[in-house]
Amino acid sequence: MTEPPERPEPLWLVAANVVRWRRYGELGREFRPGTKAFRGGAKVYVVDTYAGMGSEQLTVVGHGRHNGRWITIDTGTRHLHTFRARLVYSPAVIRRCAGAPVRTREEAAELAERLERIARLGRDTHHGAPHPDPCLCHSCEGLSPG
Repeated sequence: MTEPPERPEPLWLVAANVVRWRRYGELGREFRPGTKAFRGGAKVYVVDTYAGMGSEQLTVVGHGRHNGRWITIDTGTRHLHTFRARLVYSPAVIRRCAGAPVRTREEAAELAERLERIARLGRDTHHGAPHPDPCLCHSCEGLSPG
């Protein structure tokens, strides 16, 4: 009789949601739902950041837009919101996070706060033009806490 596969140890990761609408195009006058890889509102887990780039790009794991399978992809921090520390038990996510830095709850919470500030700043300054009226972007919808 074979033994069931051993469950991996849970990891503290930063979870976030993809913005429902993002500004797009010349001066950010158009809107696109979610991102090319993820639906708006999808939950993703941050695997790693690119500190040399000011954490403006992240490697994330989440269910893909088109086939619903787990994918690992680099995306802009400004396309995510509501960063928070979460203890992850999913073997599929943990497998894709192999080699990622192991964090404590406090470290994950601190990273989540920093990424939230970076994302808010990126959404507000990326296009460098006033928001169109009416605006559907995450900042104007009032979904962002604080």
